[in-house]
Amino acid sequence: MKVIQRIEPTQAKITQRLKVAAYARVSVDKGRTKHSLSAQISYYSKLIQQNPEWVYAGVYSDNGISGGSTSSRLSFKQMIQDAENGKIDIILTKSISRFARNTVDLLETVRRLKTLGVEVRFEKENIHSLTGDGELMLSILASFAQEEIQSMSTNIKWSIQKRYKQGLPNSKQNLYGYRWQGDELIVVPEEAEIVREIFANYLNKISAEKTAKLLTERGVKSFKGGEFKGASVRSILLNNTYNGTLQLQKEFVVDPLTKKSKRNKGEFPSYLVENHHEPIISMATWHACVEERARRLAEGATSNWSLNTTCFTSTIKCGYCGASFHRKRRKTVQGRLSYWNCSTKTKYGASHCEARTIREPSLRAIAADVLSIELFDEESYKNEIEYIEVLSYELTFVFKNGRKAIRTYTVPKKKGTIWTDEQKARMRAIQKEIWTDEQKAKHSILAKQKWKERKTHDKESHNDSSNDQ
Repeated sequence: MKVIQRIEPTQAKITQRLKVAAYARVSVDKGRTKHSLSAQISYYSKLIQQNPEWVYAGVYSDNGISGGSTSSRLSFKQMIQDAENGKIDIILTKSISRFARNTVDLLETVRRLKTLGVEVRFEKENIHSLTGDGELMLSILASFAQEEIQSMSTNIKWSIQKRYKQGLPNSKQNLYGYRWQGDELIVVPEEAEIVREIFANYLNKISAEKTAKLLTERGVKSFKGGEFKGASVRSILLNNTYNGTLQLQKEFVVDPLTKKSKRNKGEFPSYLVENHHEPIISMATWHACVEERARRLAEGATSNWSLNTTCFTSTIKCGYCGASFHRKRRKTVQGRLSYWNCSTKTKYGASHCEARTIREPSLRAIAADVLSIELFDEESYKNEIEYIEVLSYELTFVFKNGRKAIRTYTVPKKKGTIWTDEQKARMRAIQKEIWTDEQKAKHSILAKQKWKERKTHDKESHNDSSNDQ
Protein backbone atom coordinates (compact mmCIF):
# COMPACT_ATOMS: atom_id res chain seq x y z
CA MET A 1 0.00 0.00 0.00
CA LYS A 2 1.29 3.45 -0.99
CA VAL A 3 2.18 5.88 1.79
CA ILE A 4 2.13 9.65 0.98
CA GLN A 5 4.09 11.89 3.31
CA ARG A 6 3.99 15.76 3.23
CA ILE A 7 7.36 17.52 3.57
CA GLU A 8 6.91 20.98 5.07
CA PRO A 9 8.90 23.90 3.53
CA THR A 10 12.02 24.84 5.45
CA GLN A 11 12.57 28.27 3.82
CA ALA A 12 10.46 31.45 3.76
CA LYS A 13 8.01 31.94 0.89
CA ILE A 14 9.25 33.84 -2.13
CA THR A 15 7.71 37.32 -1.95
CA GLN A 16 6.61 39.15 -5.08
CA ARG A 17 8.88 42.09 -5.82
CA LEU A 18 7.06 45.42 -6.01
CA LYS A 19 7.15 47.52 -9.17
CA VAL A 20 8.36 50.94 -8.05
CA ALA A 21 8.45 54.17 -10.08
CA ALA A 22 9.27 57.78 -9.19
CA TYR A 23 7.98 61.18 -10.26
CA ALA A 24 10.18 64.27 -10.55
CA ARG A 25 9.32 67.81 -11.61
CA VAL A 26 11.06 71.17 -11.72
CA SER A 27 9.36 74.51 -12.33
CA VAL A 28 10.79 77.43 -14.28
CA ASP A 29 8.84 79.76 -12.01
CA LYS A 30 11.05 78.79 -9.06
CA GLY A 31 14.34 79.00 -10.98
CA ARG A 32 15.04 75.24 -11.11
CA THR A 33 17.53 74.08 -13.73
CA LYS A 34 17.82 71.02 -15.92
CA HIS A 35 20.64 69.88 -13.68
CA SER A 36 18.19 69.71 -10.77
CA LEU A 37 15.88 67.46 -12.77
CA SER A 38 18.68 65.13 -13.89
CA ALA A 39 19.86 64.91 -10.26
CA GLN A 40 16.39 63.83 -9.14
CA ILE A 41 16.17 61.22 -11.90
CA SER A 42 19.61 59.85 -11.02
CA TYR A 43 18.78 59.74 -7.30
CA TYR A 44 15.53 57.84 -7.72
CA SER A 45 16.92 55.45 -10.32
CA LYS A 46 19.73 54.47 -7.95
CA LEU A 47 17.42 54.29 -4.91
CA ILE A 48 14.97 51.91 -6.57
CA GLN A 49 17.55 49.67 -8.21
CA GLN A 50 19.49 49.21 -4.98
CA ASN A 51 16.48 47.80 -3.14
CA PRO A 52 16.33 43.99 -3.68
CA GLU A 53 12.58 43.97 -2.94
CA TRP A 54 11.78 46.43 -5.72
CA VAL A 55 11.61 46.24 -9.51
CA TYR A 56 12.59 49.40 -11.35
CA ALA A 57 9.51 50.75 -13.18
CA GLY A 58 11.09 54.00 -14.39
CA VAL A 59 11.27 57.66 -13.44
CA TYR A 60 8.64 59.98 -14.89
CA SER A 61 9.63 63.66 -15.16
CA ASP A 62 8.18 66.99 -16.30
CA ASN A 63 10.54 69.90 -16.90
CA GLY A 64 9.58 73.56 -16.57
CA ILE A 65 5.87 72.90 -15.94
CA SER A 66 3.86 74.36 -13.09
CA GLY A 67 2.38 72.06 -10.47
CA GLY A 68 -0.83 74.10 -10.32
CA SER A 69 -2.59 71.62 -12.61
CA THR A 70 -2.02 68.08 -13.90
CA SER A 71 -3.57 68.74 -17.33
CA SER A 72 -0.35 69.91 -19.04
CA ARG A 73 2.01 67.38 -17.46
CA LEU A 74 2.38 64.66 -20.08
CA SER A 75 4.75 62.40 -18.11
CA PHE A 76 2.52 62.65 -15.04
CA LYS A 77 -0.53 61.53 -17.04
CA GLN A 78 1.51 58.70 -18.61
CA MET A 79 2.51 57.54 -15.13
CA ILE A 80 -1.12 57.38 -14.00
CA GLN A 81 -2.03 55.48 -17.16
CA ASP A 82 0.77 52.95 -16.53
CA ALA A 83 -0.44 52.55 -12.93
CA GLU A 84 -3.92 51.74 -14.21
CA ASN A 85 -2.38 49.15 -16.54
CA GLY A 86 -0.76 47.38 -13.59
CA LYS A 87 2.81 48.46 -14.33
CA ILE A 88 3.34 50.29 -11.00
CA ASP A 89 2.79 49.33 -7.34
CA ILE A 90 4.52 52.25 -5.59
CA ILE A 91 5.24 55.85 -6.69
CA LEU A 92 8.02 57.79 -4.97
CA THR A 93 8.11 61.59 -5.06
CA LYS A 94 10.10 64.28 -3.28
CA SER A 95 7.21 66.24 -1.76
CA ILE A 96 3.54 67.14 -2.07
CA SER A 97 4.37 70.34 -3.95
CA ARG A 98 6.36 68.35 -6.54
CA PHE A 99 3.42 65.99 -7.06
CA ALA A 100 0.64 68.64 -7.20
CA ARG A 101 -0.01 72.08 -5.69
CA ASN A 102 -3.72 71.93 -6.39
CA THR A 103 -5.49 70.26 -3.44
CA VAL A 104 -8.33 68.94 -5.59
CA ASP A 105 -5.98 67.43 -8.19
CA LEU A 106 -3.79 65.90 -5.48
CA LEU A 107 -6.57 64.18 -3.55
CA GLU A 108 -8.39 63.01 -6.69
CA THR A 109 -5.20 61.47 -8.09
CA VAL A 110 -4.18 59.82 -4.80
CA ARG A 111 -7.68 58.38 -4.30
CA ARG A 112 -7.73 57.15 -7.88
CA LEU A 113 -4.42 55.35 -7.31
CA LYS A 114 -5.62 54.05 -3.95
CA THR A 115 -8.52 52.21 -5.60
CA LEU A 116 -5.91 50.50 -7.80
CA GLY A 117 -3.84 49.53 -4.78
CA VAL A 118 -1.01 51.86 -5.82
CA GLU A 119 0.74 53.70 -3.00
CA VAL A 120 2.28 57.18 -3.25
CA ARG A 121 5.15 57.96 -0.86
CA PHE A 122 6.06 61.60 -0.17
CA GLU A 123 9.61 61.67 1.18
CA LYS A 124 9.77 65.16 2.63
CA GLU A 125 6.51 64.85 4.60
CA ASN A 126 7.05 61.11 5.30
CA ILE A 127 3.48 60.28 4.19
CA HIS A 128 2.34 56.98 2.68
CA SER A 129 -1.02 57.33 0.96
CA LEU A 130 -2.26 53.82 1.88
CA THR A 131 -1.90 54.38 5.62
CA GLY A 132 -4.87 55.31 7.79
CA ASP A 133 -3.92 58.95 8.43
CA GLY A 134 -2.27 59.46 5.03
CA GLU A 135 -5.20 61.22 3.31
CA LEU A 136 -5.87 63.53 6.27
CA MET A 137 -2.27 64.69 6.32
CA LEU A 138 -2.28 65.08 2.54
CA SER A 139 -5.35 67.34 2.53
CA ILE A 140 -3.86 69.56 5.25
CA LEU A 141 -0.42 69.88 3.69
CA ALA A 142 -1.77 70.25 0.15
CA SER A 143 -3.84 73.21 1.31
CA PHE A 144 -0.63 74.89 2.47
CA ALA A 145 0.99 74.16 -0.90
CA GLN A 146 -1.99 75.67 -2.72
CA GLU A 147 -1.92 78.74 -0.49
CA GLU A 148 1.76 79.15 -1.33
CA ILE A 149 1.11 79.34 -5.05
CA GLN A 150 -1.73 81.83 -4.45
CA SER A 151 0.66 84.00 -2.43
CA MET A 152 3.32 83.78 -5.13
CA SER A 153 0.74 84.83 -7.73
CA THR A 154 -0.23 87.88 -5.68
CA ASN A 155 3.41 88.95 -5.39
CA ILE A 156 4.01 88.49 -9.12
CA LYS A 157 0.88 90.49 -9.99
CA TRP A 158 2.05 93.31 -7.72
CA SER A 159 5.43 93.50 -9.47
CA ILE A 160 3.78 93.41 -12.91
CA GLN A 161 1.38 96.21 -11.96
CA LYS A 162 4.34 98.28 -10.81
CA ARG A 163 5.98 97.86 -14.23
CA TYR A 164 2.75 98.81 -16.00
CA LYS A 165 2.50 102.06 -14.02
CA GLN A 166 5.99 102.92 -15.23
CA GLY A 167 4.95 102.22 -18.85
CA LEU A 168 7.08 99.06 -19.08
CA PRO A 169 5.73 95.87 -20.73
CA ASN A 170 5.73 92.61 -18.78
CA SER A 171 6.77 90.63 -21.85
CA LYS A 172 8.06 91.54 -25.30
CA GLN A 173 6.08 89.65 -27.91
CA ASN A 174 6.73 90.25 -31.60
CA LEU A 175 3.77 90.80 -33.90
CA TYR A 176 3.18 91.20 -37.61
CA GLY A 177 4.79 94.46 -38.74
CA TYR A 178 6.99 94.90 -35.65
CA ARG A 179 9.96 93.24 -33.95
CA TRP A 180 11.47 93.96 -30.55
CA GLN A 181 15.10 95.06 -30.54
CA GLY A 182 16.09 95.55 -26.93
CA ASP A 183 13.55 97.96 -25.45
CA GLU A 184 12.41 99.34 -28.82
CA LEU A 185 9.63 98.15 -31.12
CA ILE A 186 11.02 98.39 -34.68
CA VAL A 187 8.93 98.49 -37.88
CA VAL A 188 9.41 95.73 -40.48
CA PRO A 189 8.94 97.68 -43.78
CA GLU A 190 7.61 94.89 -46.02
CA GLU A 191 5.12 93.75 -43.37
CA ALA A 192 4.12 97.34 -42.59
CA GLU A 193 2.95 97.77 -46.21
CA ILE A 194 0.61 94.78 -45.80
CA VAL A 195 -0.76 96.24 -42.55
CA ARG A 196 -1.54 99.55 -44.29
CA GLU A 197 -3.25 97.64 -47.11
CA ILE A 198 -5.43 95.73 -44.60
CA PHE A 199 -6.63 98.96 -42.95
CA ALA A 200 -7.23 100.61 -46.35
CA ASN A 201 -9.29 97.63 -47.54
CA TYR A 202 -11.42 97.78 -44.42
CA LEU A 203 -12.27 101.43 -45.05
CA ASN A 204 -12.96 100.60 -48.73
CA LYS A 205 -15.64 98.07 -47.69
CA ILE A 206 -13.55 94.96 -48.45
CA SER A 207 -14.24 92.18 -45.95
CA ALA A 208 -11.54 90.51 -43.85
CA GLU A 209 -12.11 87.20 -45.67
CA LYS A 210 -11.73 88.89 -49.06
CA THR A 211 -8.53 90.64 -47.94
CA ALA A 212 -7.12 87.34 -46.64
CA LYS A 213 -7.93 85.67 -49.96
CA LEU A 214 -6.22 88.43 -51.94
CA LEU A 215 -3.09 88.21 -49.78
CA THR A 216 -2.98 84.42 -50.11
CA GLU A 217 -3.29 84.62 -53.90
CA ARG A 218 -0.23 86.90 -53.92
CA GLY A 219 1.71 84.48 -51.71
CA VAL A 220 1.86 86.80 -48.69
CA LYS A 221 2.47 84.83 -45.50
CA SER A 222 1.13 85.54 -42.03
CA PHE A 223 3.29 86.12 -38.95
CA LYS A 224 3.69 82.37 -38.31
CA GLY A 225 4.40 81.60 -41.95
CA GLY A 226 0.99 80.22 -42.89
CA GLU A 227 -1.78 81.61 -45.07
CA PHE A 228 -3.67 84.71 -44.01
CA LYS A 229 -7.13 83.95 -42.61
CA GLY A 230 -10.05 86.25 -41.91
CA ALA A 231 -9.41 85.94 -38.17
CA SER A 232 -5.76 87.05 -38.51
CA VAL A 233 -6.82 90.07 -40.60
CA ARG A 234 -9.41 91.04 -37.98
CA SER A 235 -6.86 90.71 -35.17
CA ILE A 236 -4.66 93.26 -36.97
CA LEU A 237 -7.61 95.64 -37.40
CA LEU A 238 -8.33 95.43 -33.65
CA ASN A 239 -4.73 95.99 -32.51
CA ASN A 240 -4.03 99.61 -31.52
CA THR A 241 -0.27 98.92 -31.46
CA TYR A 242 -0.21 99.93 -35.14
CA ASN A 243 -1.04 103.58 -34.33
CA GLY A 244 2.05 103.93 -32.11
CA THR A 245 0.31 103.14 -28.82
CA LEU A 246 1.43 100.38 -26.48
CA GLN A 247 -1.45 99.02 -24.43
CA LEU A 248 -0.46 97.17 -21.28
CA GLN A 249 -2.51 94.49 -19.49
CA LYS A 250 -4.70 93.50 -22.43
CA GLU A 251 -5.10 90.13 -20.68
CA PHE A 252 -4.98 88.82 -17.13
CA VAL A 253 -4.56 85.42 -15.47
CA VAL A 254 -7.92 84.16 -14.20
CA ASP A 255 -6.61 81.43 -11.92
CA PRO A 256 -2.95 81.01 -10.90
CA LEU A 257 -3.51 77.26 -10.56
CA THR A 258 -4.75 76.67 -14.11
CA LYS A 259 -2.72 79.57 -15.62
CA LYS A 260 -5.67 80.36 -17.90
CA SER A 261 -5.80 83.93 -19.16
CA LYS A 262 -8.71 86.10 -20.27
CA ARG A 263 -8.97 89.29 -22.31
CA ASN A 264 -9.22 92.33 -20.05
CA LYS A 265 -12.62 93.92 -20.67
CA GLY A 266 -12.55 96.27 -17.71
CA GLU A 267 -11.95 93.80 -14.87
CA PHE A 268 -8.49 95.32 -14.27
CA PRO A 269 -6.91 98.69 -15.12
CA SER A 270 -5.29 99.00 -18.53
CA TYR A 271 -2.41 101.35 -19.34
CA LEU A 272 -1.89 103.21 -22.63
CA VAL A 273 1.61 104.42 -23.51
CA GLU A 274 1.10 106.91 -26.34
CA ASN A 275 3.86 107.69 -28.87
CA HIS A 276 5.75 104.64 -27.62
CA HIS A 277 7.05 103.59 -31.04
CA GLU A 278 6.87 104.47 -34.73
CA PRO A 279 3.29 104.09 -36.00
CA ILE A 280 2.45 102.12 -39.15
CA ILE A 281 -0.94 103.82 -39.62
CA SER A 282 -1.98 107.33 -38.68
CA MET A 283 -4.20 108.05 -35.70
CA ALA A 284 -6.81 109.43 -38.12
CA THR A 285 -6.93 106.09 -39.97
CA TRP A 286 -7.27 104.23 -36.67
CA HIS A 287 -10.19 106.41 -35.49
CA ALA A 288 -11.87 106.05 -38.89
CA CYS A 289 -11.69 102.26 -38.55
CA VAL A 290 -13.06 102.41 -35.00
CA GLU A 291 -16.05 104.46 -36.21
CA GLU A 292 -16.59 102.11 -39.14
CA ARG A 293 -16.52 99.10 -36.81
CA ALA A 294 -19.11 100.70 -34.52
CA ARG A 295 -21.36 101.45 -37.49
CA ARG A 296 -21.15 97.87 -38.75
CA LEU A 297 -21.95 96.46 -35.32
CA ALA A 298 -25.02 98.69 -35.12
CA GLU A 299 -26.24 97.61 -38.56
CA GLY A 300 -25.60 93.92 -37.97
CA ALA A 301 -25.39 91.49 -40.91
CA THR A 302 -26.53 94.12 -43.42
CA SER A 303 -23.18 95.90 -43.02
CA ASN A 304 -21.24 92.89 -44.31
CA TRP A 305 -20.92 93.30 -48.06
CA SER A 306 -19.66 89.74 -48.45
CA LEU A 307 -23.08 88.42 -47.37
CA ASN A 308 -26.10 88.15 -49.65
CA THR A 309 -28.42 90.37 -47.61
CA THR A 310 -31.89 91.76 -48.33
CA CYS A 311 -34.18 94.26 -46.66
CA PHE A 312 -35.46 91.43 -44.42
CA THR A 313 -32.00 90.63 -43.02
CA SER A 314 -31.86 91.14 -39.21
CA THR A 315 -35.47 92.40 -39.16
CA ILE A 316 -37.37 89.10 -38.75
CA LYS A 317 -37.41 88.05 -35.09
CA CYS A 318 -38.53 84.70 -33.68
CA GLY A 319 -41.39 85.05 -31.20
CA TYR A 320 -40.33 81.84 -29.43
CA CYS A 321 -36.60 82.29 -28.79
CA GLY A 322 -35.89 85.88 -29.89
CA ALA A 323 -33.25 84.91 -32.49
CA SER A 324 -33.16 86.44 -35.97
CA PHE A 325 -34.40 84.58 -39.02
CA HIS A 326 -31.87 83.99 -41.75
CA ARG A 327 -32.22 83.34 -45.44
CA LYS A 328 -31.73 80.02 -47.22
CA ARG A 329 -32.11 79.03 -50.84
CA ARG A 330 -32.90 75.71 -52.47
CA LYS A 331 -33.37 74.50 -56.03
CA THR A 332 -36.89 73.73 -57.18
CA VAL A 333 -38.67 73.07 -60.48
CA GLN A 334 -39.63 76.75 -60.72
CA GLY A 335 -36.01 77.80 -60.01
CA ARG A 336 -34.28 78.97 -56.84
CA LEU A 337 -36.65 79.36 -53.89
CA SER A 338 -35.68 81.63 -51.00
CA TYR A 339 -37.12 81.03 -47.53
CA TRP A 340 -36.55 82.31 -44.00
CA ASN A 341 -36.08 80.21 -40.90
CA CYS A 342 -35.14 80.78 -37.24
CA SER A 343 -31.36 80.57 -36.80
CA THR A 344 -31.78 78.65 -33.52
CA LYS A 345 -33.91 75.99 -35.22
CA THR A 346 -31.47 75.74 -38.13
CA LYS A 347 -28.45 75.36 -35.87
CA TYR A 348 -29.84 73.15 -33.07
CA GLY A 349 -32.94 71.53 -34.53
CA ALA A 350 -36.69 71.65 -33.99
CA SER A 351 -36.31 70.44 -30.39
CA HIS A 352 -34.84 73.86 -29.46
CA CYS A 353 -37.33 76.06 -31.33
CA GLU A 354 -40.68 75.37 -33.00
CA ALA A 355 -40.65 78.39 -35.34
CA ARG A 356 -42.20 77.95 -38.78
CA THR A 357 -40.40 78.39 -42.08
CA ILE A 358 -41.62 81.28 -44.25
CA ARG A 359 -41.23 81.40 -48.00
CA GLU A 360 -39.89 84.71 -49.26
CA PRO A 361 -42.48 85.19 -52.07
CA SER A 362 -45.26 84.86 -49.50
CA LEU A 363 -43.43 87.19 -47.11
CA ARG A 364 -43.05 89.84 -49.80
CA ALA A 365 -46.73 89.59 -50.71
CA ILE A 366 -47.81 89.94 -47.05
CA ALA A 367 -45.44 92.89 -46.53
CA ALA A 368 -46.84 94.62 -49.64
CA ASP A 369 -50.35 94.20 -48.21
CA VAL A 370 -49.27 95.67 -44.87
CA LEU A 371 -47.63 98.63 -46.62
CA SER A 372 -50.75 99.10 -48.81
CA ILE A 373 -48.78 98.90 -52.04
CA GLU A 374 -49.51 96.76 -55.08
CA LEU A 375 -45.98 95.45 -55.62
CA PHE A 376 -43.43 94.93 -52.85
CA ASP A 377 -40.75 97.61 -52.67
CA GLU A 378 -37.61 97.16 -50.56
CA GLU A 379 -37.09 100.87 -49.96
CA SER A 380 -40.64 101.27 -48.65
CA TYR A 381 -40.08 98.34 -46.32
CA LYS A 382 -36.79 99.79 -44.99
CA ASN A 383 -38.31 103.22 -44.47
CA GLU A 384 -41.43 102.07 -42.60
CA ILE A 385 -40.91 98.68 -40.92
CA GLU A 386 -38.77 98.33 -37.77
CA TYR A 387 -39.04 94.52 -37.49
CA ILE A 388 -41.36 91.53 -37.88
CA GLU A 389 -42.11 89.16 -35.02
CA VAL A 390 -43.02 85.62 -36.09
CA LEU A 391 -45.01 83.38 -33.74
CA SER A 392 -46.28 80.19 -35.37
CA TYR A 393 -48.24 81.40 -38.45
CA GLU A 394 -48.81 84.90 -37.06
CA LEU A 395 -46.65 87.77 -38.33
CA THR A 396 -46.62 91.02 -36.37
CA PHE A 397 -45.26 93.98 -38.35
CA VAL A 398 -43.91 96.72 -36.08
CA PHE A 399 -43.65 100.10 -37.81
CA LYS A 400 -41.00 102.67 -36.97
CA ASN A 401 -43.75 105.01 -35.75
CA GLY A 402 -44.89 102.38 -33.21
CA ARG A 403 -47.94 101.13 -35.14
CA LYS A 404 -48.47 97.37 -35.44
CA ALA A 405 -50.16 95.22 -38.08
CA ILE A 406 -50.86 91.48 -37.69
CA ARG A 407 -51.17 89.08 -40.61
CA THR A 408 -51.49 85.29 -40.88
CA TYR A 409 -49.07 83.33 -43.01
CA THR A 410 -50.76 80.65 -45.13
CA VAL A 411 -48.67 77.58 -45.89
CA PRO A 412 -48.55 76.85 -49.65
CA LYS A 413 -50.03 73.55 -50.79
CA LYS A 414 -47.82 70.50 -50.76
CA LYS A 415 -45.80 69.65 -53.83
CA GLY A 416 -47.87 66.57 -54.61
CA THR A 417 -51.07 68.56 -55.06
CA ILE A 418 -49.67 71.08 -57.55
CA TRP A 419 -46.83 69.33 -59.40
CA THR A 420 -47.44 67.73 -62.76
CA ASP A 421 -45.78 64.49 -63.86
CA GLU A 422 -43.46 66.53 -66.06
CA GLN A 423 -42.37 68.68 -63.09
CA LYS A 424 -41.77 65.62 -60.92
CA ALA A 425 -39.62 64.03 -63.63
CA ARG A 426 -37.65 67.25 -63.98
CA MET A 427 -37.02 67.44 -60.22
CA ARG A 428 -35.81 63.82 -60.16
CA ALA A 429 -33.41 64.67 -62.97
CA ILE A 430 -32.11 67.72 -61.06
CA GLN A 431 -31.55 65.70 -57.90
CA LYS A 432 -29.81 62.94 -59.82
CA GLU A 433 -27.55 65.54 -61.43
CA ILE A 434 -26.55 67.52 -58.34
CA TRP A 435 -26.58 64.88 -55.56
CA THR A 436 -23.49 62.80 -54.96
CA ASP A 437 -23.65 59.31 -53.44
CA GLU A 438 -22.38 60.75 -50.17
CA GLN A 439 -25.16 63.35 -50.15
CA LYS A 440 -27.80 60.72 -50.87
CA ALA A 441 -26.55 58.53 -48.01
CA LYS A 442 -26.49 61.51 -45.63
CA HIS A 443 -30.03 62.52 -46.68
CA SER A 444 -31.25 58.97 -46.07
CA ILE A 445 -29.76 58.92 -42.55
CA LEU A 446 -31.26 62.30 -41.70
CA ALA A 447 -34.66 61.27 -43.05
CA LYS A 448 -34.68 58.14 -40.88
CA GLN A 449 -33.59 60.15 -37.84
CA LYS A 450 -36.36 62.71 -38.39
CA TRP A 451 -38.91 59.89 -38.81
CA LYS A 452 -37.85 58.36 -35.46
CA GLU A 453 -38.01 61.75 -33.74
CA ARG A 454 -41.49 62.35 -35.18
CA LYS A 455 -42.70 58.92 -34.02
CA THR A 456 -41.29 59.54 -30.53
CA HIS A 457 -42.94 62.97 -30.39
CA ASP A 458 -46.31 61.55 -31.53
CA LYS A 459 -46.09 58.80 -28.90
CA GLU A 460 -45.28 61.30 -26.14
CA SER A 461 -48.12 63.57 -27.26
CA HIS A 462 -50.52 60.61 -27.18
CA ASN A 463 -49.41 59.69 -23.65
CA ASP A 464 -49.82 63.28 -22.50
CA SER A 465 -53.32 63.46 -23.89
CA SER A 466 -54.24 60.14 -22.25
CA ASN A 467 -52.98 61.41 -18.90
CA ASP A 468 -55.00 64.62 -19.26
CA GLN A 469 -58.16 62.60 -19.80
